[in-house]
Amino acid sequence: MLVKTHSDEIQSYLSDASYMLGGYADRVALPETISDVVEIVSAANQARSPLTISGAGTGTVGGRVAFGGIVLATDKLDKISAVIKNGDGTGQAIVGPGVVLSELQQTVEKENLLYPPDPTEKGCFIGGNVATNASGARTFKYGPTRNYINRLKIVLANGELLDLRRGDLHAGSDGVIRIPLANGESLEARLPKYQMPHTRKNATGYFVKPGMDVLDLFIGSEGTLGVVVEIEVRLIARPEGLLSGVVFFEREADVLEFVGDARARSLKNRFSAKSGALDARALEFFDRESLNFLRGKYPTVPETAVGAIFFEQEIDANSEDALLTEWLALTEAHQASSDSWFANNAHDHERLREFRHQLPVLMNEWFARYEQRKVSTDMAVPDEEFAGMLRLYRETLESSGLRHTIFGHIGDNHVHVNILPRDDVEGARARELYVEFLKYAAAHGGTLSAEHGVGKLKRDYLKYFYSDEQLQEMVALKRAFDPNFILSPGNLIK
Repeated sequence: MLVKTHSDEIQSYLSDASYMLGGYADRVALPETISDVVEIVSAANQARSPLTISGAGTGTVGGRVAFGGIVLATDKLDKISAVIKNGDGTGQAIVGPGVVLSELQQTVEKENLLYPPDPTEKGCFIGGNVATNASGARTFKYGPTRNYINRLKIVLANGELLDLRRGDLHAGSDGVIRIPLANGESLEARLPKYQMPHTRKNATGYFVKPGMDVLDLFIGSEGTLGVVVEIEVRLIARPEGLLSGVVFFEREADVLEFVGDARARSLKNRFSAKSGALDARALEFFDRESLNFLRGKYPTVPETAVGAIFFEQEIDANSEDALLTEWLALTEAHQASSDSWFANNAHDHERLREFRHQLPVLMNEWFARYEQRKVSTDMAVPDEEFAGMLRLYRETLESSGLRHTIFGHIGDNHVHVNILPRDDVEGARARELYVEFLKYAAAHGGTLSAEHGVGKLKRDYLKYFYSDEQLQEMVALKRAFDPNFILSPGNLIK
């Protein structure tokens, strides 16, 4: 096990993509085995030393930014132990939390398998994905990380190793979960009484559901209940091929009508299990300002376009022609630009995916250039509330004079607003608008975070979405698992 103590050596472990400043730690420990993790956690618990779990540093909410104590970095827990293919074309993979997402995806694709979760940042660790219940573009069809976790090995705060498979344990009818431990004792905790929001995606606070599988409590818990040391993920058969497109529009109303139509038809066909039918696996939005940013790198973006949709559709040899015809008819019905882009081969498809992923890169370059704190939303609302939320974003931002972009997972009513301040005055105004948006989302049944988690950066905003009593119930749950409050201090819980 490697331990780093020199300030120059540990500095890179004290920041993430949130640009939160001021992180510090006594040392960084890089365990190579599960036994190493047990040793680190047990010693930290005995000494009551804060222990911050560190992934790849791609998180946007300050989750791995330590403020004292020890950083447990999962970089060396990076083995893909097994990839198992079943007779029906599905499979499983057993991985360490430090496995990079792109490495897992590439490895299983060689076996004609697919790991569906698809966060934008391919350099993220699988452990971080579990910690935040990460999602991405493909979530519209496949759902978030939670749907693909079969089993977790978790080191609890007292050093106990828990091996938990989906289906092993469920919450009781009294809302209490009881976990038998290897030492003959059991861990008991009462679930908070709040209900989850009726949104397609949610990564805000502890997952709660009557009779829930106990495994789901750890997914999205942001390292506050235990340290994930091994993960078994569920794999599906890799689709034979893909059809994708970036469809440009000259009227925003046409963009929204196109999305509504594509989403309704996709969900209808999906739930009817109709083979070879229109069924988008991704529906991603770019507003006018997003396209203005992208034109600097992609000059062929039509000058008249005020919005665009990136879509993906799985195809096979029998359905390719019919589905291309169906998507073309859908774009024509909603007055899409004739300059739209389509791809049905691997090379062109990757070019469109690169276009979709370039905007977050350009945003991060902007924040670095102006040295301003990132102001970016991650809210989602129920289906019936999305049009109002989008209207609020657009009208408020246009009247503010602040540069901004609106883009992202419109199929799940979840778009990211990036407000781009150029100085401290604009930064303060951007943060005021962010709070306005939060209050609107909370009042309309939405969620603070749909996919990035809460971390430290958004912790103080939980009060808009949960009552004081509910927040205290979260604290009580945390205390049951971590009585000394050593694990990832400051994430979710003050």
